[in-house]
Amino acid sequence: MLNSLYNKVLKLRAVNRIGLAMLLGFMSALALPPWHIIPLILPAFTGFIWLLILAEKSPNPLRASFVTGWLFGFGHFLLGVHWIIEPLLIDGSSHAWLIPFALIGLPSGLAIFIGITSLLTSYIIQFYGFSALGRITLFSIIWVFSEWIRGWLFSGFPWNLIGYVWADLTEVMQATAFIGVFGLSFVTLLASTMPALLVSTLNYKKIVLVITFSLIVPSILWIGGSNRLASAPTYEEQDTVSMVPGVRLRVVQANIPQKDKWKPDLQAAHLLRYIEMSRKVTPISPTHVIWPETAIPFILEKNNSIRLMLASAAPEEGLLFAGSISQAGDEKSQFRNSLYVINSKGKIVDRYDKVRLVPFGEYLPFGNLLPFDKIVPSKASFVSGTEYRTMELPGLPKLGPLICYEAIFPGMSLKASERGEWLLNLTNDAWFGKFAGPQQHLAIASTRAIENGVPMVRAANTGISAIVDPYGRKLLTIGLGEQGVLDSGLPKALPFATIYSRWRETIPIGLIGLVVLLLWYMGLLKRNKDLE
Repeated sequence: MLNSLYNKVLKLRAVNRIGLAMLLGFMSALALPPWHIIPLILPAFTGFIWLLILAEKSPNPLRASFVTGWLFGFGHFLLGVHWIIEPLLIDGSSHAWLIPFALIGLPSGLAIFIGITSLLTSYIIQFYGFSALGRITLFSIIWVFSEWIRGWLFSGFPWNLIGYVWADLTEVMQATAFIGVFGLSFVTLLASTMPALLVSTLNYKKIVLVITFSLIVPSILWIGGSNRLASAPTYEEQDTVSMVPGVRLRVVQANIPQKDKWKPDLQAAHLLRYIEMSRKVTPISPTHVIWPETAIPFILEKNNSIRLMLASAAPEEGLLFAGSISQAGDEKSQFRNSLYVINSKGKIVDRYDKVRLVPFGEYLPFGNLLPFDKIVPSKASFVSGTEYRTMELPGLPKLGPLICYEAIFPGMSLKASERGEWLLNLTNDAWFGKFAGPQQHLAIASTRAIENGVPMVRAANTGISAIVDPYGRKLLTIGLGEQGVLDSGLPKALPFATIYSRWRETIPIGLIGLVVLLLWYMGLLKRNKDLE
């Protein structure tokens, strides 16, 4: 059956190849959150490998390989980041005309990474003449490397990495504590491309390889993750061993629509809503209250009356964490996206300034050259914080602050050398709409908890707010479009740093490096044999 499909792919006309490449990319995105149709990665990537083989038979194989990869990537990202139009609908009169450009432009740009992946794979195969197994392994290595590059080039956008297809299977995601999400991407790609071997001459070796990598390896990850979770604490409220003693958190989700958030006549009412929800009387009073990103629509350093109002939201002897904008030094036209820590006397105890800004949202790349303004409504511009750091505060374990999409960067979270004991993520996912964007953001952010072996507390304006334990399990959540509070204790971090947090990308890069050397050696042997 696979041989029949393979032969049909090889005989496709150009227009049909274009459609199939985009369709396969679309299918691969359906394996990611929020759809989680994981089995689709098998036909998606198997078919993609076959299309690349067909491209290499064309008169201009490198160009054909790049175009094939780009088309696959376009379908993949068109579905995966379709929510990019949501921010443009907030102020439709100013930004709606950009929707076609964003909907086509962002997937087109991101697809270049997959196009280059395909081109490099074909180029190296032409030079060294790898086997079918070598092709698959090489493709997987270059794909993961392109994901890593995508994480920092042009400020970085490591969204929807292939490793996140397992986000709904917490058992498999436990692997990220050892190899990180990039390592899991590599394993996933090997598993999803191996069936491409089952064509032409079928032999015992190929069958064993496919069964091993496409069935046994994922099963081992699931079984190993299940055993890890079976021995994990349940993090129940009354469990004084696994919960931080004396800490009671209240996460406030006020559910303020983005179109109303910055209206001057509503700002006071919004602030009062947060304060009222923070002061809600419960049998066990909170020791610390947490508001989302930019919950406070005022400059705190210059507004004593607002700080006094905020003091009423901070528990006695406790602290209020809240997002707001801050002025960057004496520059009246430059601001920072900040996390403030305020005590019950209205004093600012600490402040963290966001380091990773959202391009086109908080700042405009090539601003003077583009015919439109950034999406965040402001005449001023945002500037980055000077450095990422942990925060040490009275009555709490040391924490790592993350504002909004800083949580999608594995390298932004905690370092083992200065390890905090929990991650605090303030975000405003109202920009992302009410479907795929916020769900993808939560899935990605939750992975940082597993990688580092620490809990994550997440406060989102319109959802999804969550308490995530060090194993990536959501202990409590407030759904999208809901108003409410989460009252919870704080889970303890694992007593030791995870392997991934100690070594970061060294492990997956090292493993991939060994595979590269092996492939190079195999290719060299084959080339020498051909010359004899």
